[in-house]
Amino acid sequence: MTKKLYYESAYIREWGTQITRKWEREDGAYLVLEGTAFYPHGGGQPCDLGWIDAIPVLDVVLEEGEILHKVERFPEKEEVQCRLNWDRRFDHMQHHSGQHLLSAMCLEVCEAETLSFHLGQDYATIDIARADLSPAEMIMLELEVNDQIYLNRKVSSYFVTREQAAALPLVKQPKVTEDIRIVEIEGIEYNACGGTHVSATGEVGMIKLLRAEKQKGHLRIYFKCGYRALKEFNAGMDILNSLSARFNTSKEEILDRIAKWDQEQKQLQTELNAVKAENDAYLAEKLLAGRQSGLIKHVFADKPLKDMQNLAAKLTDQTDVIVLFVSNADNKVLLAKGGKRELACGAFFKQYLADYNGKGGGSDNMAQAGFATEEDAMAFYHFTAQSLSSVEGE
Repeated sequence: MTKKLYYESAYIREWGTQITRKWEREDGAYLVLEGTAFYPHGGGQPCDLGWIDAIPVLDVVLEEGEILHKVERFPEKEEVQCRLNWDRRFDHMQHHSGQHLLSAMCLEVCEAETLSFHLGQDYATIDIARADLSPAEMIMLELEVNDQIYLNRKVSSYFVTREQAAALPLVKQPKVTEDIRIVEIEGIEYNACGGTHVSATGEVGMIKLLRAEKQKGHLRIYFKCGYRALKEFNAGMDILNSLSARFNTSKEEILDRIAKWDQEQKQLQTELNAVKAENDAYLAEKLLAGRQSGLIKHVFADKPLKDMQNLAAKLTDQTDVIVLFVSNADNKVLLAKGGKRELACGAFFKQYLADYNGKGGGSDNMAQAGFATEEDAMAFYHFTAQSLSSVEGE
């Protein structure tokens, strides 16, 4: 059985060992090492990655008590040198220890037990047995958990028997009955856990709670620790500084400036809508006056689909006509009808769109479609116009 070096010390980064077994599977090459510091997937914590004789380790899994290392290719020698991706490992240590600390404070401050833990590439989450937390409770929780980080409490791990585990004030009794590993945060909690952890809470750096959302009757808290939290802060500062420069104001006054800008934009949009409505009324009158049959067609250079829909609705509400528009700005075609005409716009599009590489659809009264190229859009527009013109008797 593989010797689990990560239990001897979570800080082992490089080591030499022997390959004891290797074989090819359908999904790639796997090998077993005599001793490994590569942590496999488990307990909500992702696996370690790194290199074996400079060959990338792609995955690490635990199967029937054996640790399998998926590699890009097999090493040429049986004696190998291994190296962890330390940034990834330490990130996992910060977040796993941070999760223990956060869960302990959830229990103490919010009287909420942690139900599950997930550590992803972008953020970490815990689900707790509460339906909701107020903003004030979230602030208090964040302050309390960071206080415990600054106290730099010792984090230790050790194995105990089932009887010894039963005597400890564990958060939850483990399902395993032997080789029970305890992670203890001094003065805070005892927890049965097989993951890798920092040696003191100060190494977690900080914990930033991002948000909380309801999840199947419970609450999911999103958070980041250590370097991830620092990157989150820096990304936020970059955005804040950009907004400050954009609005030519201090960071403290940005919210007021954005509120004022938002009000200005709403006023401008109201004025623009009024102008568009007036323009549509004029254009509708012009198109109706210039029609020679029940089909109104027009090619627009830059009219957005929504504006074409509004104009078509105005035309079909006023008269019993068929409207066909195309916009070269975004290669969109629109078909609409008024009155009780037999034409089913959506069905027509469904029948012929594929012949012109178009995608779209709609109802009997109005349909729209988009095309990859202007040529396809115009070809479909002319085909539709010809088909409908013959129906109209042109």
